[in-house]
Amino acid sequence: MARKPHFIDQSKKELVKIFDEACARHNRWTVWSDFMALIAISISNTVDSAHAEEREKTYLQIAKKYNRHEIECCSRMFAEIVLGMEANPDQDFLGDLFMTLELSNSHAGQFFTPYCVCQAMAKMTEPDIPGRIEREHWISVSDPACGAGALLVAFANECMAQKVNYQTSVLFVAQDIDFVVGCMCYIQLSLLGCAGYVVIDNSITHPSTSYDPRGLIPRDNGQIWYTPFYFREEWHFRRQFFLISNIMPAQQAEQPATEPDPPAPELVERKSGQLSFF
Repeated sequence: MARKPHFIDQSKKELVKIFDEACARHNRWTVWSDFMALIAISISNTVDSAHAEEREKTYLQIAKKYNRHEIECCSRMFAEIVLGMEANPDQDFLGDLFMTLELSNSHAGQFFTPYCVCQAMAKMTEPDIPGRIEREHWISVSDPACGAGALLVAFANECMAQKVNYQTSVLFVAQDIDFVVGCMCYIQLSLLGCAGYVVIDNSITHPSTSYDPRGLIPRDNGQIWYTPFYFREEWHFRRQFFLISNIMPAQQAEQPATEPDPPAPELVERKSGQLSFF
């Protein structure tokens, strides 16, 4: 029998009750992993048309395993996640649940960094976020072993503590080899309004790369999950500015001239300008 967790947070209490309802016919790990995928796909398909068709197929394939009541449980769980993170954004909501429900024991023996440690790391990473943004206009932060996203969530909250609007000034880049925890990270970053993306791939053999130094335009291999705020106007214009500034010289180089122009810069991987936790 699963250990009965004790939460102060009301949303977590309700979510555990709903989760137990959904597990009547299914293995607990299966329900958790499937529901995280369904929620992540629901968010992604509202903004990312490039991957929507393939992800919708995955959604339908997963959903057919569950009856109507169980799918309703998934929707109710999503609602509790939203309420819980809205009530207290300064927490690793899904990571805490994952550990308390002992789901880590059912899947690769994963253990997430305690959120208090993540808060300390976020404070040490950049003590003067406003000053750096004033110099660079915007910054990016990367976690190549993101888990449920606790470090990035903590950094977003540290931005707020330093009076910085991270939604318009910080690009969040996350990567993890595990699909389920990658979905958990994606859900949390999306609900917090973080602009960025989660790469679900091996950080050692296939690290996230981009066409620009700070990860603004990633090389998309189909395993990238863009958050809704990645498509905000500010970030759209920054991507367009980078593309124009790199494409226009290339077009000018094609024009006939009496003297050859210098070679146009190519879209290549450059040394990262990202803040990083590792």
